[in-house]
Amino acid sequence: MSGLIRPGGSRYSSLAAHYGIFGCYLQTELGHGSNVAGLETTATFIPDTQEFDIHSPTLTSAKWWIGALGRIATHGVLQAKLILPGGKDAGPHLFFVQLRDMNNHQLLPGITAGDIGPKAMAGYAPVDNGYARFDHVRIPKDNMLSKFAGVTPEGKYVRPPHAKMNYGGMLYIRAGMVIHAGSIIARAITIAIRYTTVRRQGDKGPDGLERQVLTYPSTYYRLLPIISHAYVFILIGRDLQNSFAAYSKRLAEGDTSLLGEMHAILSGLKSYATTTSVADIETARRSMGGHGYSAFAGVGKLYADSVASVTYEGENYVLDKQVVRAVLKAQQQQSTTSPSFSEFLRLQQPPLLTHASWQNPETLILLLEWRAAVFARNINEEDAGVARRLSIAVTEAFIAVQVRELLKTHTVNASLMKSLYLLYLLSTIESSLGDFLELGILRPLHAKEIRKALRKVSEVDILPEAIGLTDAFGWSDWELDSALGVYDGRVYEALWERTKSEPLNNGEDHVYEVLRNVPHIWHTR
Repeated sequence: MSGLIRPGGSRYSSLAAHYGIFGCYLQTELGHGSNVAGLETTATFIPDTQEFDIHSPTLTSAKWWIGALGRIATHGVLQAKLILPGGKDAGPHLFFVQLRDMNNHQLLPGITAGDIGPKAMAGYAPVDNGYARFDHVRIPKDNMLSKFAGVTPEGKYVRPPHAKMNYGGMLYIRAGMVIHAGSIIARAITIAIRYTTVRRQGDKGPDGLERQVLTYPSTYYRLLPIISHAYVFILIGRDLQNSFAAYSKRLAEGDTSLLGEMHAILSGLKSYATTTSVADIETARRSMGGHGYSAFAGVGKLYADSVASVTYEGENYVLDKQVVRAVLKAQQQQSTTSPSFSEFLRLQQPPLLTHASWQNPETLILLLEWRAAVFARNINEEDAGVARRLSIAVTEAFIAVQVRELLKTHTVNASLMKSLYLLYLLSTIESSLGDFLELGILRPLHAKEIRKALRKVSEVDILPEAIGLTDAFGWSDWELDSALGVYDGRVYEALWERTKSEPLNNGEDHVYEVLRNVPHIWHTR
Protein backbone atom coordinates (compact mmCIF):
# COMPACT_ATOMS: atom_id res chain seq x y z
CA MET A 1 0.00 0.00 0.00
CA SER A 2 2.82 2.42 0.79
CA GLY A 3 3.78 2.49 -2.87
CA LEU A 4 0.25 3.32 -3.98
CA ILE A 5 -0.76 6.21 -1.75
CA ARG A 6 2.31 8.34 -1.63
CA PRO A 7 1.83 10.72 1.32
CA GLY A 8 -0.65 8.69 3.36
CA GLY A 9 0.58 5.18 2.79
CA SER A 10 1.59 4.71 6.44
CA ARG A 11 -2.06 4.96 7.51
CA TYR A 12 -2.72 1.61 5.81
CA SER A 13 0.67 -0.12 6.05
CA SER A 14 -0.15 -1.87 9.35
CA LEU A 15 -3.50 -3.12 8.08
CA ALA A 16 -1.93 -4.34 4.85
CA ALA A 17 0.96 -6.03 6.66
CA HIS A 18 -1.52 -8.03 8.75
CA TYR A 19 -3.82 -8.83 5.81
CA GLY A 20 -6.52 -6.64 7.30
CA ILE A 21 -7.60 -5.17 3.97
CA PHE A 22 -9.95 -7.11 1.72
CA GLY A 23 -9.83 -5.22 -1.52
CA CYS A 24 -11.72 -4.83 -4.77
CA TYR A 25 -11.39 -2.77 -7.94
CA LEU A 26 -14.38 -0.56 -8.76
CA GLN A 27 -14.31 0.37 -12.43
CA THR A 28 -17.25 -1.07 -14.39
CA GLU A 29 -20.54 0.76 -13.99
CA LEU A 30 -24.12 -0.20 -14.72
CA GLY A 31 -24.07 1.99 -17.82
CA HIS A 32 -20.40 1.80 -18.89
CA GLY A 33 -17.79 -0.94 -19.15
CA SER A 34 -15.05 -0.86 -21.78
CA ASN A 35 -15.42 2.89 -22.36
CA VAL A 36 -13.47 4.07 -19.31
CA ALA A 37 -13.63 7.67 -20.46
CA GLY A 38 -17.43 7.48 -20.21
CA LEU A 39 -17.55 6.53 -16.53
CA GLU A 40 -19.94 8.76 -14.57
CA THR A 41 -18.77 8.40 -10.95
CA THR A 42 -17.14 11.65 -9.85
CA ALA A 43 -14.39 12.58 -7.42
CA THR A 44 -14.62 16.33 -6.84
CA PHE A 45 -11.72 18.01 -5.09
CA ILE A 46 -12.64 20.31 -2.17
CA PRO A 47 -9.68 22.66 -1.45
CA ASP A 48 -11.18 23.96 1.80
CA THR A 49 -11.10 20.54 3.47
CA GLN A 50 -8.42 18.89 1.32
CA GLU A 51 -10.83 16.08 0.47
CA PHE A 52 -12.44 14.41 -2.52
CA ASP A 53 -16.20 14.10 -2.70
CA ILE A 54 -17.08 10.70 -4.22
CA HIS A 55 -20.52 10.68 -5.81
CA SER A 56 -22.72 8.51 -8.04
CA PRO A 57 -24.84 11.12 -9.83
CA THR A 58 -27.09 8.71 -11.76
CA LEU A 59 -28.44 5.18 -11.58
CA THR A 60 -26.18 4.16 -14.46
CA SER A 61 -23.14 5.41 -12.52
CA ALA A 62 -23.56 2.63 -9.94
CA LYS A 63 -20.48 0.43 -9.83
CA TRP A 64 -21.45 -3.03 -11.09
CA TRP A 65 -19.90 -6.49 -11.47
CA ILE A 66 -17.21 -5.68 -8.91
CA GLY A 67 -15.63 -8.88 -7.59
CA ALA A 68 -15.66 -9.25 -3.78
CA LEU A 69 -17.71 -6.08 -3.35
CA GLY A 70 -21.05 -7.77 -2.60
CA ARG A 71 -20.21 -8.94 0.90
CA ILE A 72 -16.47 -9.14 1.54
CA ALA A 73 -14.43 -6.10 0.51
CA THR A 74 -13.48 -3.59 3.18
CA HIS A 75 -11.69 -1.20 0.82
CA GLY A 76 -11.51 -0.61 -2.90
CA VAL A 77 -9.59 1.18 -5.60
CA LEU A 78 -12.18 3.34 -7.35
CA GLN A 79 -12.06 4.59 -10.92
CA ALA A 80 -13.80 8.00 -11.06
CA LYS A 81 -13.74 11.24 -13.03
CA LEU A 82 -11.54 13.81 -11.33
CA ILE A 83 -13.42 17.10 -11.07
CA LEU A 84 -11.24 20.11 -10.28
CA PRO A 85 -12.37 23.39 -8.67
CA GLY A 86 -14.41 25.29 -11.21
CA GLY A 87 -15.89 22.10 -12.60
CA LYS A 88 -13.12 21.06 -15.00
CA ASP A 89 -13.20 17.33 -15.81
CA ALA A 90 -9.65 15.88 -15.74
CA GLY A 91 -10.78 12.41 -16.79
CA PRO A 92 -10.73 9.08 -14.95
CA HIS A 93 -8.31 8.61 -12.05
CA LEU A 94 -7.88 6.13 -9.21
CA PHE A 95 -8.86 6.65 -5.58
CA PHE A 96 -8.52 4.46 -2.49
CA VAL A 97 -11.87 4.24 -0.68
CA GLN A 98 -12.84 2.53 2.56
CA LEU A 99 -16.18 0.79 2.11
CA ARG A 100 -16.97 -0.95 5.40
CA ASP A 101 -16.38 -0.34 9.10
CA MET A 102 -13.37 -2.30 10.35
CA ASN A 103 -15.09 -3.03 13.69
CA ASN A 104 -18.42 -4.44 12.54
CA HIS A 105 -18.06 -4.79 8.71
CA GLN A 106 -21.10 -2.56 8.13
CA LEU A 107 -21.17 -0.25 5.10
CA LEU A 108 -19.98 3.26 5.87
CA PRO A 109 -22.43 6.19 5.72
CA GLY A 110 -23.26 7.31 2.20
CA ILE A 111 -22.43 3.94 0.61
CA THR A 112 -25.05 1.55 -0.72
CA ALA A 113 -23.70 -1.83 -1.81
CA GLY A 114 -24.71 -5.46 -2.27
CA ASP A 115 -24.51 -8.53 -4.50
CA ILE A 116 -25.75 -8.32 -8.11
CA GLY A 117 -27.09 -11.88 -8.09
CA PRO A 118 -26.24 -15.18 -9.81
CA LYS A 119 -24.22 -15.32 -13.02
CA ALA A 120 -25.03 -17.24 -16.20
CA MET A 121 -24.61 -21.04 -16.01
CA ALA A 122 -23.70 -20.66 -12.30
CA GLY A 123 -20.26 -19.42 -13.34
CA TYR A 124 -18.08 -17.88 -10.64
CA ALA A 125 -20.73 -18.89 -8.12
CA PRO A 126 -18.46 -18.37 -5.06
CA VAL A 127 -17.59 -14.79 -6.09
CA ASP A 128 -19.74 -12.02 -4.63
CA ASN A 129 -19.80 -9.69 -7.62
CA GLY A 130 -21.38 -6.55 -6.28
CA TYR A 131 -22.74 -3.07 -6.88
CA ALA A 132 -22.11 0.22 -5.08
CA ARG A 133 -23.43 3.77 -5.13
CA PHE A 134 -21.83 6.72 -3.35
CA ASP A 135 -23.77 9.65 -1.93
CA HIS A 136 -21.20 12.43 -1.49
CA VAL A 137 -18.71 10.29 0.42
CA ARG A 138 -15.64 12.27 1.54
CA ILE A 139 -12.14 10.79 1.44
CA PRO A 140 -8.78 12.47 2.28
CA LYS A 141 -6.78 14.08 -0.52
CA ASP A 142 -3.98 11.58 0.12
CA ASN A 143 -6.28 8.77 -1.01
CA MET A 144 -5.79 9.68 -4.64
CA LEU A 145 -3.30 7.27 -6.21
CA SER A 146 -0.88 9.98 -7.21
CA LYS A 147 2.42 8.43 -8.20
CA PHE A 148 2.20 9.95 -11.69
CA ALA A 149 -0.72 12.38 -11.62
CA GLY A 150 -2.08 14.46 -8.77
CA VAL A 151 -3.74 17.59 -7.48
CA THR A 152 -2.00 20.38 -5.59
CA PRO A 153 -3.50 21.66 -2.31
CA GLU A 154 -4.80 24.64 -4.31
CA GLY A 155 -6.60 22.35 -6.77
CA LYS A 156 -4.24 22.56 -9.74
CA TYR A 157 -3.83 19.41 -11.79
CA VAL A 158 -0.42 17.70 -12.04
CA ARG A 159 -0.30 15.89 -15.37
CA PRO A 160 1.24 12.40 -15.76
CA PRO A 161 4.10 11.83 -18.23
CA HIS A 162 1.68 9.87 -20.45
CA ALA A 163 -2.10 10.19 -20.75
CA LYS A 164 -2.58 6.44 -20.25
CA MET A 165 -0.24 5.87 -17.30
CA ASN A 166 -3.13 4.43 -15.29
CA TYR A 167 -3.31 1.54 -17.75
CA GLY A 168 -0.23 -0.11 -16.20
CA GLY A 169 -2.19 -2.23 -13.74
CA MET A 170 -4.71 -3.24 -16.38
CA LEU A 171 -1.92 -4.35 -18.72
CA TYR A 172 -0.39 -6.48 -15.97
CA ILE A 173 -3.73 -8.22 -15.47
CA ARG A 174 -4.06 -8.85 -19.21
CA ALA A 175 -0.58 -10.40 -19.30
CA GLY A 176 -1.70 -12.78 -16.57
CA MET A 177 -4.85 -13.62 -18.50
CA VAL A 178 -2.76 -15.16 -21.30
CA ILE A 179 -1.25 -17.64 -18.82
CA HIS A 180 -4.66 -18.20 -17.25
CA ALA A 181 -6.19 -18.95 -20.65
CA GLY A 182 -3.43 -21.48 -21.30
CA SER A 183 -3.87 -23.06 -17.88
CA ILE A 184 -7.62 -23.49 -18.15
CA ILE A 185 -7.22 -24.92 -21.66
CA ALA A 186 -4.65 -27.32 -20.18
CA ARG A 187 -7.16 -28.51 -17.59
CA ALA A 188 -9.92 -29.08 -20.14
CA ILE A 189 -7.70 -30.88 -22.64
CA THR A 190 -6.14 -33.08 -19.94
CA ILE A 191 -9.62 -34.30 -18.99
CA ALA A 192 -10.67 -34.81 -22.63
CA ILE A 193 -7.48 -36.64 -23.67
CA ARG A 194 -7.63 -38.98 -20.67
CA TYR A 195 -11.29 -39.77 -21.15
CA THR A 196 -11.17 -40.28 -24.94
CA THR A 197 -8.17 -42.57 -24.42
CA VAL A 198 -10.14 -44.77 -22.01
CA ARG A 199 -13.43 -44.54 -23.86
CA ARG A 200 -13.92 -47.18 -26.57
CA GLN A 201 -16.68 -46.99 -29.13
CA GLY A 202 -17.51 -48.26 -32.60
CA ASP A 203 -15.10 -50.26 -34.74
CA LYS A 204 -13.50 -53.41 -33.30
CA GLY A 205 -9.87 -54.31 -33.83
CA PRO A 206 -8.15 -57.70 -34.12
CA ASP A 207 -8.09 -57.88 -30.31
CA GLY A 208 -11.87 -57.74 -30.22
CA LEU A 209 -11.89 -54.41 -28.42
CA GLU A 210 -13.70 -51.37 -29.67
CA ARG A 211 -11.55 -48.52 -30.92
CA GLN A 212 -10.32 -45.79 -28.56
CA VAL A 213 -12.30 -42.64 -29.29
CA LEU A 214 -9.13 -40.53 -29.38
CA THR A 215 -7.75 -42.54 -32.32
CA TYR A 216 -10.58 -41.49 -34.65
CA PRO A 217 -9.35 -38.69 -36.96
CA SER A 218 -12.52 -36.70 -36.25
CA THR A 219 -11.52 -36.67 -32.56
CA TYR A 220 -7.76 -36.15 -32.59
CA TYR A 221 -8.12 -33.56 -35.37
CA ARG A 222 -10.10 -31.46 -32.90
CA LEU A 223 -8.20 -32.18 -29.68
CA LEU A 224 -4.49 -32.31 -30.47
CA PRO A 225 -4.20 -28.66 -31.62
CA ILE A 226 -5.72 -27.68 -28.27
CA ILE A 227 -2.70 -29.21 -26.51
CA SER A 228 -0.47 -26.92 -28.58
CA HIS A 229 -2.60 -23.89 -27.68
CA ALA A 230 -2.13 -24.60 -23.98
CA TYR A 231 1.65 -24.92 -24.26
CA VAL A 232 2.05 -21.81 -26.41
CA PHE A 233 -0.16 -19.59 -24.24
CA ILE A 234 1.45 -20.69 -20.97
CA LEU A 235 5.02 -20.25 -22.22
CA ILE A 236 4.38 -16.96 -24.02
CA GLY A 237 2.45 -15.71 -21.00
CA ARG A 238 5.41 -16.39 -18.75
CA ASP A 239 7.73 -14.50 -21.08
CA LEU A 240 5.26 -11.61 -21.18
CA GLN A 241 5.13 -11.37 -17.41
CA ASN A 242 8.92 -11.35 -17.25
CA SER A 243 9.01 -8.61 -19.89
CA PHE A 244 6.34 -6.73 -17.99
CA ALA A 245 8.54 -6.66 -14.89
CA ALA A 246 11.25 -4.84 -16.86
CA TYR A 247 8.63 -2.61 -18.45
CA SER A 248 7.18 -1.70 -15.02
CA LYS A 249 10.61 -0.68 -13.80
CA ARG A 250 11.01 1.66 -16.76
CA LEU A 251 7.50 3.00 -16.26
CA ALA A 252 8.23 3.72 -12.60
CA GLU A 253 11.19 5.81 -13.77
CA GLY A 254 8.90 7.82 -16.05
CA ASP A 255 9.86 6.05 -19.29
CA THR A 256 6.62 5.62 -21.26
CA SER A 257 8.17 4.74 -24.63
CA LEU A 258 6.88 1.15 -24.52
CA LEU A 259 3.39 1.92 -23.21
CA GLY A 260 1.71 2.07 -26.62
CA GLU A 261 3.40 -1.10 -27.81
CA MET A 262 2.52 -3.05 -24.66
CA HIS A 263 -1.07 -1.85 -24.86
CA ALA A 264 -1.41 -3.07 -28.46
CA ILE A 265 0.29 -6.42 -27.79
CA LEU A 266 -1.75 -7.21 -24.69
CA SER A 267 -5.03 -6.01 -26.20
CA GLY A 268 -4.57 -8.46 -29.06
CA LEU A 269 -3.35 -11.31 -26.88
CA LYS A 270 -6.10 -10.91 -24.29
CA SER A 271 -8.74 -10.98 -27.00
CA TYR A 272 -7.17 -13.89 -28.86
CA ALA A 273 -6.30 -16.08 -25.87
CA THR A 274 -9.66 -15.76 -24.12
CA THR A 275 -11.65 -16.32 -27.32
CA THR A 276 -9.55 -19.38 -28.07
CA SER A 277 -9.86 -20.75 -24.55
CA VAL A 278 -13.65 -20.57 -24.53
CA ALA A 279 -13.85 -22.30 -27.92
CA ASP A 280 -11.30 -24.96 -26.91
CA ILE A 281 -13.08 -25.83 -23.67
CA GLU A 282 -16.36 -26.36 -25.54
CA THR A 283 -14.58 -28.44 -28.18
CA ALA A 284 -13.06 -30.59 -25.43
CA ARG A 285 -16.45 -31.06 -23.78
CA ARG A 286 -18.18 -32.06 -27.00
CA SER A 287 -15.45 -34.58 -27.83
CA MET A 288 -16.44 -36.48 -24.68
CA GLY A 289 -19.96 -37.23 -25.88
CA GLY A 290 -22.89 -37.39 -23.49
CA HIS A 291 -20.77 -37.82 -20.36
CA GLY A 292 -19.05 -34.53 -21.13
CA TYR A 293 -22.31 -32.77 -20.31
CA SER A 294 -22.29 -34.14 -16.76
CA ALA A 295 -21.19 -31.73 -14.07
CA PHE A 296 -19.01 -34.58 -12.79
CA ALA A 297 -16.94 -34.34 -16.00
CA GLY A 298 -15.62 -31.02 -14.71
CA VAL A 299 -15.42 -29.33 -18.11
CA GLY A 300 -18.78 -27.56 -18.01
CA LYS A 301 -17.73 -25.61 -14.93
CA LEU A 302 -14.52 -24.57 -16.68
CA TYR A 303 -16.61 -23.22 -19.53
CA ALA A 304 -19.01 -21.38 -17.24
CA ASP A 305 -16.11 -19.70 -15.45
CA SER A 306 -14.19 -18.91 -18.65
CA VAL A 307 -16.90 -17.57 -20.91
CA ALA A 308 -16.98 -14.25 -19.06
CA SER A 309 -13.28 -13.69 -19.83
CA VAL A 310 -14.11 -12.49 -23.34
CA THR A 311 -15.85 -9.53 -21.71
CA TYR A 312 -14.06 -8.56 -18.49
CA GLU A 313 -10.78 -6.61 -18.54
CA GLY A 314 -11.73 -5.27 -21.96
CA GLU A 315 -14.48 -6.55 -24.27
CA ASN A 316 -12.73 -8.48 -27.02
CA TYR A 317 -14.25 -6.75 -30.04
CA VAL A 318 -13.39 -3.39 -28.48
CA LEU A 319 -9.81 -4.55 -27.90
CA ASP A 320 -9.58 -5.65 -31.54
CA LYS A 321 -10.10 -2.03 -32.54
CA GLN A 322 -7.19 -1.01 -30.29
CA VAL A 323 -4.94 -3.41 -32.20
CA VAL A 324 -6.12 -2.07 -35.56
CA ARG A 325 -5.51 1.49 -34.41
CA ALA A 326 -1.92 0.59 -33.43
CA VAL A 327 -1.32 -1.16 -36.75
CA LEU A 328 -2.56 1.82 -38.76
CA LYS A 329 -0.38 4.14 -36.71
CA ALA A 330 2.67 1.93 -37.31
CA GLN A 331 1.95 1.93 -41.03
CA GLN A 332 1.69 5.71 -41.15
CA GLN A 333 5.07 6.08 -39.43
CA GLN A 334 6.72 3.91 -42.10
CA SER A 335 9.98 3.92 -40.18
CA THR A 336 12.49 1.28 -39.25
CA THR A 337 11.88 2.13 -35.61
CA SER A 338 8.21 1.11 -35.57
CA PRO A 339 7.18 -1.08 -32.61
CA SER A 340 8.62 -4.60 -32.55
CA PHE A 341 5.16 -6.13 -32.31
CA SER A 342 4.51 -4.97 -35.88
CA GLU A 343 7.93 -5.38 -37.49
CA PHE A 344 6.38 -7.85 -39.90
CA LEU A 345 4.37 -5.01 -41.44
CA ARG A 346 7.57 -3.99 -43.23
CA LEU A 347 7.91 -7.34 -45.03
CA GLN A 348 8.07 -6.86 -48.80
CA GLN A 349 8.18 -10.43 -50.12
CA PRO A 350 6.24 -13.59 -49.29
CA PRO A 351 8.08 -16.77 -48.29
CA LEU A 352 8.94 -19.23 -51.06
CA LEU A 353 6.56 -22.18 -50.85
CA THR A 354 7.54 -25.73 -51.80
CA HIS A 355 6.29 -29.23 -50.92
CA ALA A 356 8.67 -29.15 -47.95
CA SER A 357 7.34 -25.84 -46.61
CA TRP A 358 4.63 -27.46 -44.48
CA GLN A 359 7.24 -29.29 -42.41
CA ASN A 360 9.31 -26.15 -41.87
CA PRO A 361 8.27 -24.00 -38.87
CA GLU A 362 10.24 -20.99 -40.13
CA THR A 363 8.33 -20.92 -43.41
CA LEU A 364 5.01 -21.15 -41.56
CA ILE A 365 6.03 -18.31 -39.24
CA LEU A 366 6.92 -16.13 -42.23
CA LEU A 367 3.62 -17.05 -43.85
CA LEU A 368 1.67 -15.83 -40.81
CA GLU A 369 3.73 -12.62 -40.75
CA TRP A 370 3.15 -12.06 -44.45
CA ARG A 371 -0.61 -12.59 -44.08
CA ALA A 372 -0.71 -9.83 -41.42
CA ALA A 373 1.36 -7.47 -43.59
CA VAL A 374 -0.79 -7.99 -46.68
CA PHE A 375 -4.01 -7.73 -44.67
CA ALA A 376 -2.92 -4.45 -43.09
CA ARG A 377 -2.22 -2.99 -46.56
CA ASN A 378 -5.55 -4.12 -47.96
CA ILE A 379 -8.13 -3.20 -45.35
CA ASN A 380 -11.64 -3.45 -46.75
CA GLU A 381 -13.70 -0.76 -45.02
CA GLU A 382 -16.90 -2.39 -46.32
CA ASP A 383 -16.10 -5.54 -44.31
CA ALA A 384 -17.94 -5.18 -40.98
CA GLY A 385 -15.69 -7.83 -39.43
CA VAL A 386 -12.38 -6.41 -40.65
CA ALA A 387 -11.22 -5.25 -37.20
CA ARG A 388 -11.69 -8.72 -35.76
CA ARG A 389 -9.95 -10.46 -38.64
CA LEU A 390 -7.04 -8.02 -38.77
CA SER A 391 -6.56 -8.23 -35.01
CA ILE A 392 -6.42 -12.03 -35.25
CA ALA A 393 -3.94 -11.83 -38.15
CA VAL A 394 -1.64 -9.44 -36.30
CA THR A 395 -1.83 -11.34 -33.02
CA GLU A 396 -1.21 -14.69 -34.69
CA ALA A 397 1.82 -13.17 -36.42
CA PHE A 398 3.11 -11.89 -33.07
CA ILE A 399 2.60 -15.31 -31.46
CA ALA A 400 4.36 -16.99 -34.38
CA VAL A 401 7.40 -14.79 -33.78
CA GLN A 402 7.38 -15.88 -30.12
CA VAL A 403 7.15 -19.52 -31.25
CA ARG A 404 10.31 -18.91 -33.27
CA GLU A 405 12.05 -18.00 -30.01
CA LEU A 406 10.53 -20.96 -28.15
CA LEU A 407 11.95 -23.32 -30.78
CA LYS A 408 15.43 -22.13 -29.84
CA THR A 409 15.04 -22.79 -26.12
CA HIS A 410 14.01 -26.46 -25.97
CA THR A 411 16.87 -28.92 -25.48
CA VAL A 412 14.88 -31.64 -23.70
CA ASN A 413 12.42 -33.45 -25.98
CA ALA A 414 13.38 -30.98 -28.70
CA SER A 415 12.00 -33.13 -31.53
CA LEU A 416 8.63 -33.56 -29.84
CA MET A 417 8.35 -29.88 -29.00
CA LYS A 418 9.23 -28.95 -32.58
CA SER A 419 6.38 -31.19 -33.76
CA LEU A 420 4.02 -29.61 -31.21
CA TYR A 421 4.87 -26.10 -32.41
CA LEU A 422 4.55 -27.27 -36.01
CA LEU A 423 1.07 -28.51 -35.14
CA TYR A 424 0.27 -25.12 -33.63
CA LEU A 425 1.44 -23.23 -36.72
CA LEU A 426 -0.28 -25.56 -39.21
CA SER A 427 -3.59 -25.57 -37.33
CA THR A 428 -3.45 -21.77 -36.98
CA ILE A 429 -3.00 -21.34 -40.73
CA GLU A 430 -5.65 -23.97 -41.49
CA SER A 431 -8.19 -22.17 -39.30
CA SER A 432 -7.73 -18.97 -41.32
CA LEU A 433 -7.50 -20.42 -44.82
CA GLY A 434 -10.31 -18.13 -45.94
CA ASP A 435 -8.12 -15.06 -45.40
CA PHE A 436 -5.05 -16.65 -46.99
CA LEU A 437 -7.06 -17.56 -50.09
CA GLU A 438 -8.90 -14.24 -50.28
CA LEU A 439 -5.65 -12.28 -50.06
CA GLY A 440 -4.08 -14.41 -52.78
CA ILE A 441 -1.32 -15.70 -50.49
CA LEU A 442 -2.28 -19.36 -50.88
CA ARG A 443 -3.99 -21.39 -53.60
CA PRO A 444 -6.52 -24.24 -53.18
CA LEU A 445 -3.72 -26.76 -53.78
CA HIS A 446 -1.87 -25.32 -50.79
CA ALA A 447 -4.94 -25.87 -48.62
CA LYS A 448 -4.89 -29.58 -49.46
CA GLU A 449 -1.17 -29.82 -48.68
CA ILE A 450 -1.63 -28.03 -45.35
CA ARG A 451 -4.38 -30.41 -44.26
CA LYS A 452 -2.30 -33.40 -45.32
CA ALA A 453 0.66 -32.12 -43.28
CA LEU A 454 -1.64 -31.37 -40.35
CA ARG A 455 -2.95 -34.93 -40.30
CA LYS A 456 0.56 -36.37 -40.55
CA VAL A 457 2.04 -34.41 -37.64
CA SER A 458 -1.07 -35.10 -35.56
CA GLU A 459 -1.26 -38.83 -36.21
CA VAL A 460 2.44 -39.71 -36.36
CA ASP A 461 4.11 -37.31 -33.91
CA ILE A 462 1.58 -36.00 -31.39
CA LEU A 463 -1.12 -38.66 -30.99
CA PRO A 464 1.25 -41.26 -29.44
CA GLU A 465 2.47 -38.61 -27.00
CA ALA A 466 -0.91 -37.06 -26.12
CA ILE A 467 -1.10 -38.60 -22.64
CA GLY A 468 2.47 -37.65 -21.82
CA LEU A 469 2.03 -34.09 -23.06
CA THR A 470 -1.08 -33.56 -20.94
CA ASP A 471 0.29 -35.36 -17.87
CA ALA A 472 3.24 -32.96 -18.08
CA PHE A 473 0.93 -30.11 -17.07
CA GLY A 474 1.02 -31.69 -13.63
CA TRP A 475 -2.64 -31.39 -12.66
CA SER A 476 -3.68 -33.43 -9.66
CA ASP A 477 -7.05 -35.19 -9.53
CA TRP A 478 -8.10 -32.69 -6.88
CA GLU A 479 -7.29 -29.75 -9.16
CA LEU A 480 -9.09 -31.23 -12.16
CA ASP A 481 -12.13 -32.23 -10.04
CA SER A 482 -13.29 -34.55 -12.82
CA ALA A 483 -14.55 -38.10 -12.69
CA LEU A 484 -13.62 -38.48 -16.36
CA GLY A 485 -10.12 -37.07 -16.02
CA VAL A 486 -8.78 -39.18 -13.17
CA TYR A 487 -5.09 -40.04 -13.47
CA ASP A 488 -5.53 -43.80 -13.00
CA GLY A 489 -7.98 -44.04 -15.91
CA ARG A 490 -10.78 -45.61 -13.82
CA VAL A 491 -13.28 -43.12 -15.19
CA TYR A 492 -16.40 -45.29 -15.01
CA GLU A 493 -15.74 -46.26 -11.40
CA ALA A 494 -15.14 -42.60 -10.51
CA LEU A 495 -18.34 -41.51 -12.25
CA TRP A 496 -20.31 -44.27 -10.50
CA GLU A 497 -19.01 -43.20 -7.08
CA ARG A 498 -19.80 -39.54 -7.76
CA THR A 499 -23.34 -40.51 -8.73
CA LYS A 500 -23.81 -42.59 -5.59
CA SER A 501 -22.85 -39.60 -3.45
CA GLU A 502 -25.31 -37.30 -5.22
CA PRO A 503 -27.68 -35.84 -2.54
CA LEU A 504 -30.72 -36.62 -4.67
CA ASN A 505 -29.89 -40.31 -4.31
CA ASN A 506 -29.59 -40.16 -0.53
CA GLY A 507 -31.91 -39.35 2.32
CA GLU A 508 -35.64 -39.66 2.71
CA ASP A 509 -37.63 -39.92 -0.52
CA HIS A 510 -40.86 -37.91 -0.70
CA VAL A 511 -41.44 -38.41 -4.43
CA TYR A 512 -44.13 -41.05 -3.97
CA GLU A 513 -46.12 -38.77 -1.69
CA VAL A 514 -46.22 -36.21 -4.49
CA LEU A 515 -46.85 -38.64 -7.33
CA ARG A 516 -49.73 -40.47 -5.65
CA ASN A 517 -51.66 -37.19 -5.58
CA VAL A 518 -51.17 -36.53 -9.28
CA PRO A 519 -54.33 -38.40 -10.45
CA HIS A 520 -56.35 -36.59 -7.79
CA ILE A 521 -54.96 -33.24 -8.92
CA TRP A 522 -55.85 -33.87 -12.55
CA HIS A 523 -59.25 -35.29 -11.61
CA THR A 524 -60.26 -32.12 -9.81
CA ARG A 525 -59.42 -29.83 -12.77
